Amino acid sequence: MHFRLLTYNIHKGIGGVDRRYSPERIVETIEHYGPDIVLLQEVDDGVPRSEHHRQVEMLALGMGYRHHTYQRNVCLKSGYYGNAILSRFPLTQVDTIDLTVPLKKRRQALVVRSRMRCRGHSKTLTLANVHLGLAGYERKLQLRRLLDHPLLSRHRGGAPILVGGDFNDVWGTLGKRVMFPAGFNSAAGAIRTFPATMPLRSLDRVFVRGAVVIHRAFAGHTRLARQASDHLPLVVDMELAAR
Repeated sequence: MHFRLLTYNIHKGIGGVDRRYSPERIVETIEHYGPDIVLLQEVDDGVPRSEHHRQVEMLALGMGYRHHTYQRNVCLKSGYYGNAILSRFPLTQVDTIDLTVPLKKRRQALVVRSRMRCRGHSKTLTLANVHLGLAGYERKLQLRRLLDHPLLSRHRGGAPILVGGDFNDVWGTLGKRVMFPAGFNSAAGAIRTFPATMPLRSLDRVFVRGAVVIHRAFAGHTRLARQASDHLPLVVDMELAAR
């Protein structure tokens, strides 16, 4: 069962260079790659800077994703911003995992299960969408807390699990120190996605465990993608395989 995943820090729909709010650029960028599942970070909900839009609903409706869910991470004076998942497949067992480290900004993981159907067959994929903290010790604590949660830890050996998002992993150490010892593999390696205009850092990552086969991974480098946000989208083609 083949599918395409895209993870994207959309920076509230505000361009990384021109600072112009344009959700249309985000929509066009995502549609260009035609993903089946989209993990989004920094999604606004009722914030003045983004015209008080409920961005998850606007994006899902604009691109025809029947299934979506949103997580409010940070409360502002007016509105919120957080993580979202858009999917062509049903989303079930939606849960929020608090990853906040004391004295640091509020952080959460959005975890769902998706029942994927193709040609009469169905399989369940567990998805976790994260936007980790800015400090190295903070990120390690957050990932370990996430991986200890029952939705991820109480899986049979071959059950497919995917953890993706903005890891803020400036030095690329979280795979070796946290994810690989927990049985995960990198689905995308060190693909540079930040800053969008001239990518130098691999902040956006995807890790998988269980019966998942990776076919291809790349960053979206269209001219529009370099303008739409301060991150480039990370795209991964994969397959849920027989165990």
